[in-house]
Amino acid sequence: MAEHTNHLIHETSPYLLQHAHNPVNWYPWGEQSLKKAQQENKPILVSIGYAACHWCHVMEKESFEDEDTAAIMNEHFINIKIDREERPDLDHIYMNAVQTMTGSGGWPLNVFLTPNKKPFYGGTYFPPSPALNRSSWRQVLQGVITAFKEKRDEIETQAENLTGHLLQSNAFGIVHSPDQEKITAGQLNTIFDHIMQSADTTDGGFGRAPKFPQTFTIQFLLRHFFHTKNEKALQQALLSLDKMIYGGIYDQLGGGFARYATDNEWLAPHFEKMLYDNALLIIVLSEAYQVTKNPLYAHTVEETMNFIERELMSEEGGFFSALDADSEGVEGKYYVWDKKEVEAVLLENAAVFCKYYDITAEGNWEHQNILRILQPFDEFAAQNDLNGETLQALLKSCKTRLLEVRGKRIPPLTDDKILLSWNALMNIACSKAYAALGDERYKRVAQKNMAFLLDKFKEVDTDNWMHTYKNGVSRHPAFLDDYAYLVQALIFLQEITGDQDCLLKAKQLTELIIDNFSEEETGFFFYTHRNQQDVILRIKEIYDGATPSGNSIMAWNLHYLSLVFNNAAWRERALNICASLNGVIVKYPTSFGIWASVMNDIFYGLNEIAVVGNRYKDITGGILSHYLPNRVIQSAGGNNDHYPLLSNRYVKDKTAIYLCRNYSCLQPVEKVADLMQLIDQEPKR
Repeated sequence: MAEHTNHLIHETSPYLLQHAHNPVNWYPWGEQSLKKAQQENKPILVSIGYAACHWCHVMEKESFEDEDTAAIMNEHFINIKIDREERPDLDHIYMNAVQTMTGSGGWPLNVFLTPNKKPFYGGTYFPPSPALNRSSWRQVLQGVITAFKEKRDEIETQAENLTGHLLQSNAFGIVHSPDQEKITAGQLNTIFDHIMQSADTTDGGFGRAPKFPQTFTIQFLLRHFFHTKNEKALQQALLSLDKMIYGGIYDQLGGGFARYATDNEWLAPHFEKMLYDNALLIIVLSEAYQVTKNPLYAHTVEETMNFIERELMSEEGGFFSALDADSEGVEGKYYVWDKKEVEAVLLENAAVFCKYYDITAEGNWEHQNILRILQPFDEFAAQNDLNGETLQALLKSCKTRLLEVRGKRIPPLTDDKILLSWNALMNIACSKAYAALGDERYKRVAQKNMAFLLDKFKEVDTDNWMHTYKNGVSRHPAFLDDYAYLVQALIFLQEITGDQDCLLKAKQLTELIIDNFSEEETGFFFYTHRNQQDVILRIKEIYDGATPSGNSIMAWNLHYLSLVFNNAAWRERALNICASLNGVIVKYPTSFGIWASVMNDIFYGLNEIAVVGNRYKDITGGILSHYLPNRVIQSAGGNNDHYPLLSNRYVKDKTAIYLCRNYSCLQPVEKVADLMQLIDQEPKR
């Protein structure tokens, strides 16, 4: 057996470390492996996944741990393992390539490159033996080895053509013309109509299984209701949230949401819990609570925040990336229950608990039970002739007991790398939760986390930021999403704290983004920094997928900050990039959810609110508790001439609330209720 050397042992990514003892000669992406491919004239095999990925683990056990398979890989390929969360830039490029070649994508992603990094063949999971119309992994390897030897010219041509196609598709949906359509009410109504065409009006959500939370679409529906009073928009938004909260996608014992449901009813999740999903759901649930004051949403935010602090927060104040779907090699094992086990723990309270959470002897999923709620609480209490308070106390005590028992099981792996982008999203979630619920703890978490991000992710003595952090080391140059989300996090942190320093930092970062990520001809932003040299092309991400597009967040940031700093060029840039995507946003709103909300803000205009005086903190807290999506809020104890909204506003012995719109300001008021009345009186467009 040939000797092998695995080069992943010194990495920090939990995913790469999982593969550090495979017999495959894995390398991390870097100069050493890329040079070796050119020197030895070998094709590169890039295998991309992430720590919480179930099928990544399966393929590792079946193929990458097999000595004979590894020997083939080691002899004929330079094998590179990539954590998609550490290097989303490479994942985007090579995922687009595989989707172009095969029509589908996913993880694990296995893609073959020429020695100069250009893709020519790839796919996702390959089994160890031919099955399900899929070639075996060894067949794929042998096919590529033969083709690379015998048809090298064809492979090089194919790789060049594919790379050219990826470059062209980078401009999908972007239309530039001097008479670009301005945003209209008709377009916003069409966005709503298109969303409702894919809406599941029975079980909530959009489209068929597998079902993802699609929080951006729900956010747009809340905004559409706010501006148009269209009850159908509110109904679909709340139905979607309710069904997720009652379903198995939500951890009924420990709080927090899994990544998606495998069925239409949200019963069976793919059990991995990602930081970004939970951040985005906290954000939209906080907004839903502001709209409705329904305690269900407040309670779900509280439970999910508790889960984040308990299981995904580091001592330094950073947030870990994810919890695996598997424990003891079995998906969902940590979370599911047998009825007899529940009865043994809960004794006389088991019958009511099992009925409420759909726990049966035969099980509701693979002979086990995933806790879910089939009947809203009040309805269940009434139908079973139970006192609401008594039932609440019983369920709470049972959940606490079962959580203790579950805590003794072998837990799923924690992916403990800390990503700047996802942390910034979670920081926004903390600010949103504080705004909606007024719990000081959430503000403190946001402040501690922001101090950690500003300290650990910025490179000493340069303006450069890093993407990932673990064990005291930050690595990999930051991407557009890292910068864009951080700017937005600073903006929302300023709103809840009144700390204007946050806005100055947001401004500096925005200038840095413009200098280093701009595509001058279009006004959009590249995903990678202009100094980054190890990618075959600079892509522009415009879709709002599992996380928001850095471009859509930058459109929002520029629009907001243009008012704070009176910067007309930034406002114009936000309007232009939004207008140049109008067509695809209107046509495919569930893929451009954040963009759709930015269109909403631009069309209806922003309420510019300044609170100045001794009681500014209390009054600002009162304003933040209301649902007011299209607004800029600044607050201070006195005048601050650095900001137009805070200049010459202070009146002794009084705290005044100023409202400005469309370059004109109204007479100040002193009560939050009076401000909301002024906003309600604004003529609807």
